[in-house]
Amino acid sequence: MDKVVIGIDGGTESLRAGVFDKTGRMLGSHAHPYETQYPHPGWAEQRPEDWWTAVGAAVRGAVAAAEVTPDQVAALCLDTTCCTVVALDADGAPLRPALLWMDMRSAAQARAVAGVTGGDPALVVNQGGAGPVSAEWMLPKSLWLAQCEPATWARAATICEYQARAHDYLNLRLTGRLCACTNNMAVRWHCDTQRGERGRPLSLMAKLGIPELAGKWPQEEVAPGGRVGSLTEAAAQHLGLAAGTPVAQGGADAFIGMIGLGVVAPGQMALLTGSSHLQLGVVGSELHGRGFFGTYRDAVLPGCSVIEGGQTSTGSVVHWFKWVGRRGGGHRGSGLGMRVALDGEAAAVPPGCEGLTALDHFQGNRTPHTDPLSRGALAGLTLKHGRGHVFRALLESVAAGTAVILRAMSASGYLLPSAITLAGGAARSELWLQIHADMSGVPLRLTRECEAPMLGCAILAAVAAGWYADVPGAVQHMVHVERQVEPDPAAVAAYAVPLARYAALYPALAPLFHGDHDHD
Repeated sequence: MDKVVIGIDGGTESLRAGVFDKTGRMLGSHAHPYETQYPHPGWAEQRPEDWWTAVGAAVRGAVAAAEVTPDQVAALCLDTTCCTVVALDADGAPLRPALLWMDMRSAAQARAVAGVTGGDPALVVNQGGAGPVSAEWMLPKSLWLAQCEPATWARAATICEYQARAHDYLNLRLTGRLCACTNNMAVRWHCDTQRGERGRPLSLMAKLGIPELAGKWPQEEVAPGGRVGSLTEAAAQHLGLAAGTPVAQGGADAFIGMIGLGVVAPGQMALLTGSSHLQLGVVGSELHGRGFFGTYRDAVLPGCSVIEGGQTSTGSVVHWFKWVGRRGGGHRGSGLGMRVALDGEAAAVPPGCEGLTALDHFQGNRTPHTDPLSRGALAGLTLKHGRGHVFRALLESVAAGTAVILRAMSASGYLLPSAITLAGGAARSELWLQIHADMSGVPLRLTRECEAPMLGCAILAAVAAGWYADVPGAVQHMVHVERQVEPDPAAVAAYAVPLARYAALYPALAPLFHGDHDHD
């Protein structure tokens, strides 16, 4: 019987597992949802035990859908959201719900990290040291725990990620081994392979008054594609697989998605779309500038350094609109029929939505402003505007946010590629794909498998299983480009004014978001 590998993608709304053959073709998949709690505006939490339930259900469902047997599975690998922070006690049990990657409660702590007296070399990834630092990252969330939940902090033997419980955490549950991922550490933990102290930001921790964090982080680390261990008997029973099945290290979902898109060489760029958007460019030399993060050295593979732009709420804004628009309430998910209907209404609206402009900062802004207090907005509403106008304005705002980030990168010397390889939710909407291409003015390349993070994990599992000598070699066999979406010159021109309106909206509204006009 032919061997297969399993790629697992722990996302914001669900955990998905896919079974892949040696050519990168998905033979079957299954998704298991979990809930996000929003205790306060800007906060977002998940229960770590829900992830464990989901990985068992998703893997079992994918194996059944692919009609393969457990002994055919050569290896598995998982990625997760980043940076979803978990506090574990000495027995590896969660002490509280996880702080989801989009949780913005640590805004004040992020400012403290960026403003440490005398600066710190670790901050160079934050726009060359000029800041700001995102509240999404590991150090601000850790500092919040230390300052605002000191009892939890004192009991926490381990501070890690969904990926430690899920990646860090789930790998621990799968193999019994607690180890951090060099990918997550490079892109969210202020770690650098070319700095001393094992690349860890020990001096920055000390300046923040939390030197003990160094001892709470996993002491071992494994790079993507490295072998974490093998499935324990208990984990194998939970997943319905064979004990001893190799488990390869994954990483942060979008960055592993780069591998699934074949974006592993300088000059290439990936656009990962889902609940959030990430614009990830591979660079051959160090580059810093305003409006984006990085350079993250050796972030994905050795010698594969990355710059990053990102939007915190994109696909989640689309889900929000469908949720609030459904009569009688309901959950945040939605059927395909409603999305098709909304796309049809939006397609009937001209570019620019007849003067209606949206701001996509529903859960703050990652780049170019890095403002956790920013919020979503609609500007220019009239009695002429209908549901199609509002929905298209939201789609355009996300695409405009991407275009603004690409401009910021270009302004710092980054040479945009001849085409950007895209995957994720936006690939399922021809309208939204075209809006992205037209707003940015750059062609979009699409691969056969749009679930790039799952395929990226499958590629890493294939290398761990010995199918291919290295990741670039596996990419050649498992990633296949199918088509390209070209910008429409007329639409590119038509979007010049709407794009300028979008760029002006955040500076105009920022004083409101920051309470400058609030009075007792």
